[in-house]
Amino acid sequence: METKEQGLVIRAAGLLMVVQVLSRVLGYARDVVMVNIFGADFATDAWNAAFLIPDTLYQVLIGGAIGSALIPVFSSYINNDQVEEGWKANSVFSSWFMLILTILLLLSCIFTEPLLRLITDFGAEEMPLPIALTRITLVQAFFMAISAIATGLLQSYKHFFWPAVGSLLYNIVILFCGVLLVGPIEAIWPGYGIASFSVGVVVGAFFTLVVQLPMLKKVGFRFCFSLDRHNQGMRKMVKLLLPVVIGLSVTKLNIFVTQKLATGLEDGIYTLLLTANRFMQLPLGVFAVSIATAIFPSMSAQAAQGQIEEMKGSISMGVRNILFVLLPSSVGLVLLREPIIRLLYEFSGQFTPADTTAAGDALFYYCLGLVFYGTVTVFIRGFYAMQDTKTPILVSVACIAVNIIFSLLLVGPMGHCGLALAYSLAGLVQCLATLFVLRRKIGPMGLRSILTCVSKTVFACLLMGIVVWGIIAASDTLLGVNSKLSQLLQVVLGVGVGVSVFFVVAWLLEMDELETLAGRLVSKLRQKNGDDLNEEEFTDE
Repeated sequence: METKEQGLVIRAAGLLMVVQVLSRVLGYARDVVMVNIFGADFATDAWNAAFLIPDTLYQVLIGGAIGSALIPVFSSYINNDQVEEGWKANSVFSSWFMLILTILLLLSCIFTEPLLRLITDFGAEEMPLPIALTRITLVQAFFMAISAIATGLLQSYKHFFWPAVGSLLYNIVILFCGVLLVGPIEAIWPGYGIASFSVGVVVGAFFTLVVQLPMLKKVGFRFCFSLDRHNQGMRKMVKLLLPVVIGLSVTKLNIFVTQKLATGLEDGIYTLLLTANRFMQLPLGVFAVSIATAIFPSMSAQAAQGQIEEMKGSISMGVRNILFVLLPSSVGLVLLREPIIRLLYEFSGQFTPADTTAAGDALFYYCLGLVFYGTVTVFIRGFYAMQDTKTPILVSVACIAVNIIFSLLLVGPMGHCGLALAYSLAGLVQCLATLFVLRRKIGPMGLRSILTCVSKTVFACLLMGIVVWGIIAASDTLLGVNSKLSQLLQVVLGVGVGVSVFFVVAWLLEMDELETLAGRLVSKLRQKNGDDLNEEEFTDE
């Protein structure tokens, strides 16, 4: 990659990482407040299950469309100086998909109960609560869909700041609405207090959209409702999108199976499984998704201009930086899984030590697949950048079948841990298969430099892991884990010393990834006007 382009990607990725961290912290605060009010019990299982139908409609129709169709096609119009044609194509595309989504949301509202019976294992007497929560959450999918389209358009122009802020506001609003409205709602409708968080989801999605509108206007947003089936840009988007829709539909089938199996276990297990998965998703979202999201518009532009070698360099850089952060993250989470969960969740007695152990066990198995799910985010975007959505979807569908088979085989002997292990095994298969097919398509992508990065990172992780294990053992003996202060010291020492050891070893090994990130940080600090970061610094204007 060119130096300017590389700097842009690193700055954008850095911004997204910061906002992702803040957003995840707020999401954690939401979860802690919820489980300490309601416990890891049926109410929280119902709240989590209520997201599945709205999220399925949103992800299948809109979520996959942004990365696979809207950004590549709209970016190609921008790079070829056909901006007006790009806005026309977006108008037709958005009109069709919002119309289809609205119809499906209304049908889902009408048929909520039979749909929930199909994808959960709740009893008939338990159904009223998840039905009510699902119908409230369906409204959120409408606002999130419009917001996602706005995000895709802004990212095509390499504007990342306001979409990132929107995701931050989302969790802030959920938290505030959940806390402020739980009492009034419970007083009026006993047993439905948790609906306050569902109301917050709707309001949060609305603000996620609103905060992006000024910048959308600034880039020249134009929209005219149109169902023109002959628009070439829209037809190109649909052609790219159809394989993704099929693939995402199968992905959701996989999630349906997992939810069906998990809700058939004892009350609260589904919530604990999701708690563990969210810890695994933290480094995945903060680092891997942020890096892949930041690099994707550049990859799309490089592919559109026929710069395949440059695009391969972008892929290699993205993979190496993801491995550099996800390998130590996996080791740290495995070693500190119970201390972290104990510190963050055990407050009121509603979340018990047994819950901590159960969530920690699941997190161990989820962490086995963290690196694979991180690197595959870049590989998949390599296909999307070349406007090939069919190939990665075919690979994903095959791997989802692997996940379902392993889930059915392992849930019996291993319970919820079997579901987590099946997820990680499927990630391994998907990563290797996607890499194999992508390499056959575009040729070598700097595998030697990637393997060098892996070997050095693994060595640094080994030393880090030995030190962290020693800190955990010593703190258990000397401080115990009965007080919040001792729990906090254990986690702070484990994380702080572990991170320090890792970076010192990486520095001694002269790892390029550390030098690149540190170099960009020093460069920013030396800039005359570097005290205040603003949105314009994260564009190429």
